[in-house]
Amino acid sequence: MLSRTADSMFWLNRYMERSDGLLRGIKTHYILLLDKGVNENLSWRPILQVFTAAHEDEILLLEHNTEAALHKLISDTENPNALKVLITRARENARGMQDHITKEVWEQVNQMYHLINQSSLLKGFEALKTIDSLTNECILYNGVADTTMPRGMGWSFMSLGKYIERCLLTIEMANKYYSLIDYKLDEEKDILQWRPMLLALSGYELHLKTYRSSEYNLNALHQVLFNENFTRSVLYTLKRVDKYFGEVTKDNNSEEKEALTKCLGRLVSKLQYTDFESINQLTLQEFLSETRKELVEFSRMLAQCFFSYS
Repeated sequence: MLSRTADSMFWLNRYMERSDGLLRGIKTHYILLLDKGVNENLSWRPILQVFTAAHEDEILLLEHNTEAALHKLISDTENPNALKVLITRARENARGMQDHITKEVWEQVNQMYHLINQSSLLKGFEALKTIDSLTNECILYNGVADTTMPRGMGWSFMSLGKYIERCLLTIEMANKYYSLIDYKLDEEKDILQWRPMLLALSGYELHLKTYRSSEYNLNALHQVLFNENFTRSVLYTLKRVDKYFGEVTKDNNSEEKEALTKCLGRLVSKLQYTDFESINQLTLQEFLSETRKELVEFSRMLAQCFFSYS
């Protein structure tokens, strides 16, 4: 497979996974903010911090202004992580390699591109209808890709992009929400404190069914970091990255493969063998930051090795 084709398949799924994560966060906050009596301390701040590069002054203006926040997150082409920008970039990657993806995958990406360019209704109750439509299209993309794409080298590169992006999003979401309590794990918080994060990661229902104690700070943290039954946990996604990395390198015996294997192996082992009880207020921020840094470095090395980046 040509490096530019592998690059496009990798980034197609990274952009689509980021779009999916963005839409889940938007929908969660939009719905919860309708009930301001229960969620009076909730704002758009965590989502704006993850999906924009806005400065603190701009975030202060946007965090309690739903219409302006939606524009920034969905339509503002000055924001590199706005949904419109992400879908446009995904389509550009898909268009350049139509021979390597199925007709159904191309049509779904193209349909989302046209929908986002027609979606100007972000006011009042029409906003939720627009968000719902875009969310459903993202879900359809994942289903179409899963059921129609052949399980070859291209699928492995697509899956690498998907799970690297998903892992990074989970780390960033956890970091932002735990920063709201200054990483104080021993400070008692209600489950409502973690509902926005868990809903945005599609893990709230699993949480209620899995964790029985009232140590909500620790339970939520365990789920997003170490729960292997949660498809968005850091450990689960890293294991999927490891699986698909093995697929793309099984016939590769280069020195670069060895360096990449060691880098990823250290990261997976770090998550597998970290003693959860040892994570506390002093170590949590550093743990999240270091894990993200190591995954970004692995992604950079992967791009250098397979996509001919300088």
